[in-house]
Amino acid sequence: MAEVRVFAGTGGQRFAQEMCADLGVPLSPIKIQRFANDCLQVQLLENCRERDVYLVQPIVTPTQENLMELLLMIDAAKGASAARITAVMPHFAYARSDKKDAARISVGGRLVADLLETAGVNRVLTMTLHAPQVHAFFRVPTDQLNALREIANYFAPSDLSKTTVVSPDLGNAKSASAFAKMLGVPVAAAAKERFDGNRVEITSLIGDVGGRDIIVLDDEIANGSTIIAILDLLREHGARSIRIACTHGIFANEAVRRIAADPDVVEIVTTNTVPSTQLMAHDKLVVLSVAPAFAEAVRRIHSGESVSALFDPAHV
Repeated sequence: MAEVRVFAGTGGQRFAQEMCADLGVPLSPIKIQRFANDCLQVQLLENCRERDVYLVQPIVTPTQENLMELLLMIDAAKGASAARITAVMPHFAYARSDKKDAARISVGGRLVADLLETAGVNRVLTMTLHAPQVHAFFRVPTDQLNALREIANYFAPSDLSKTTVVSPDLGNAKSASAFAKMLGVPVAAAAKERFDGNRVEITSLIGDVGGRDIIVLDDEIANGSTIIAILDLLREHGARSIRIACTHGIFANEAVRRIAADPDVVEIVTTNTVPSTQLMAHDKLVVLSVAPAFAEAVRRIHSGESVSALFDPAHV
């Protein structure tokens, strides 16, 4: 790993430190400067020439700041003659802008993928993009990990004899099925209709949840409107207890507090793809680290080994 250089932007410092500890390499220093005209400048403070460079930066709030930092980091590494530049994005917020579902609307996910490539990135390492088509936006090699293994390992020691995994919408049903198979429990799915950015209606539930302990599995929780909606439906169908699990815990607008306030919610489990803040702190919230999975991916990419076992549920 001597030829590996790992740098991190403002949003990726804690995650990169965990990755580097697992890899056994130091986190290389970086200087980010803001000028009087509000422009940013990035300087990588270690030799990158002919090195395998990994730039760690989740695209999270403040999204535009973190994205611009990453683009400038890529540009700096390219100008420093790096042999290969990999953008490590534990979370890619623009993945939600994945289709043209209204007139004259931008498709931000595709645009940002193009920007990363134009800046000079050679590879992307990320986790659980919002929809399958987002993977195809990237025209450089892209490895999309998932957190099913980490979340399943957390729940596996529990008594799962009366547990059912529930997907809050049909789009997430495939991941929920793979997760349920890993735990050896049945799966159910809800049909969701979104009317605008925050208003969600769960219209039906496919599968039996009466008297069952439920694990609701979603890829991302932002405002929590989907989770709040499905809690009412699960109660109507006689669910015994409810646990919430997701990969990307954004938890905007005090979503953790609002979800945890429901007496039927036993715990909320997420990962550290989105940096935790004090506003997210709650007794019912459990944050699992996926930094070791990213470290293993970096190790395999650098050595030319297969990465598929890390993101294919069939290999878990």
